[in-house]
Amino acid sequence: MRVGVHVNRFDHPGGGPALGAELAAAGAAAEAAGLSWLSVMDHYFQMEFNDRAEDPMLEAYTTLGYLAAHTSTVRLGALVTGVTYRPPGLLAKIATSLDVLSGGRATLGIGAAWYGREHEGLGVPFPPVAERFERLEETCGSACRCGIRRPTARSRASTTASPRPSASRHPSAPRAPRS
Repeated sequence: MRVGVHVNRFDHPGGGPALGAELAAAGAAAEAAGLSWLSVMDHYFQMEFNDRAEDPMLEAYTTLGYLAAHTSTVRLGALVTGVTYRPPGLLAKIATSLDVLSGGRATLGIGAAWYGREHEGLGVPFPPVAERFERLEETCGSACRCGIRRPTARSRASTTASPRPSASRHPSAPRAPRS
């Protein structure tokens, strides 16, 4: 069994200036404990069930890049990346860059997105459910090809990620448990 930890709060008593050191310490502690996974959430506002939307929330991939520089063994990823935040080719490029810079430790979790409040608050379009699932399908294809997106009806441009991911199946998707 592999065990990991998910960081979902960034409300350190020392405020923003203390967050970098706290994240580096969390990464070191995860590795010292032998954990295999360290993730953050891909949200721009804090979830209300954690406290208030106004509470501190760091951007996921910037945070993962920071953690990549301060860790060496744990796999890194956003637990679920909402497909409405970044176009498929851009997300593939971001995840591939994280994988390259972390030495092959990036893991990509993606979903159709649901948190309308942060979309509205930041001016990010929040399409209907059917369109979000279409984007999810397109993004899965893009990510599974590690940065190469075949043309679609909406976009005929071909996007490539270079440099290529570090490991054989990166950015990798978590595998479902065997039954």
